[in-house]
Amino acid sequence: MCEKNKKVSKWLSTVFGDQTIPEYEVNTRTVDILYQLAEASEVRCNETSLLIEDQKQKTSEYQADGVHLQNVVLQGVGLSSGSLSKPASDYLSALVANAKVLGVRDTSLSSFVPAVNNLTNELLESEKTDRRLDRELNALRTKLGSVLVLRKTFQEDIKKTMKAQEVESAKAEERLLNMDFVKAKSKDLSYRNKKAEDQLTSRHMENRISHQALMELCEQVYTLKQEILPLSKKLEPYRDLSPSPSLAQVKIEEAKRELAAVDAELEMKVDFMNSSLPKGRPLK
Repeated sequence: MCEKNKKVSKWLSTVFGDQTIPEYEVNTRTVDILYQLAEASEVRCNETSLLIEDQKQKTSEYQADGVHLQNVVLQGVGLSSGSLSKPASDYLSALVANAKVLGVRDTSLSSFVPAVNNLTNELLESEKTDRRLDRELNALRTKLGSVLVLRKTFQEDIKKTMKAQEVESAKAEERLLNMDFVKAKSKDLSYRNKKAEDQLTSRHMENRISHQALMELCEQVYTLKQEILPLSKKLEPYRDLSPSPSLAQVKIEEAKRELAAVDAELEMKVDFMNSSLPKGRPLK
């Protein structure tokens, strides 16, 4: 336990350095967990150190191989690094850089030409793709303009619809208020009608003096008056005759009797209607 605690303290000091180590509860479980972390960290650090050493060694080997290959190439063409002029060295560096960019095996013309042709084909394909994308972009711009115009139209239609809806809502509210008033009025009239009917029933009202019966009597009176008119017109020619002719006298007497009979019937109807009406309201 003491050895583990020492190793944990040493590892925490290494990890946090100049910073203050956070406080933790020292118990068997905590120390075991921190000890496992310390061992895992130590193993990882060792692996990292080995990897760094390996990379350094490979870098040294690659540098040595590069120097060796450079010497071999320069000696093969009868040149040395010190004998090359500044422009020649620059051209050589540019040639090597282009070879790396093109991904060719060597710097021969047979390797550069296919690589350049491939790049040219890729450039043509890219230009073709750019033209196609430009056409699609123009089409999308045209569609976007149409969509914006349609959107504006929809917004205006929505505003008009909302205004119309507000007007209709106001009208509907007004109709509801009127309907409530009509319902209340109808209910009041129904109550008053029922009350009037109950009053008439309590007073033993006869049907012959009801409004419908009076209207029927008025229609009968009007019908009798219309029947009297032809008789009156029939008497018109005889009113200017001399009373001496016996035939005219007979006709006049007959017409007078018919007129008297009709007048008597009419007077009976009127008297009956007047007797049916309340006092003070004779039928005119």
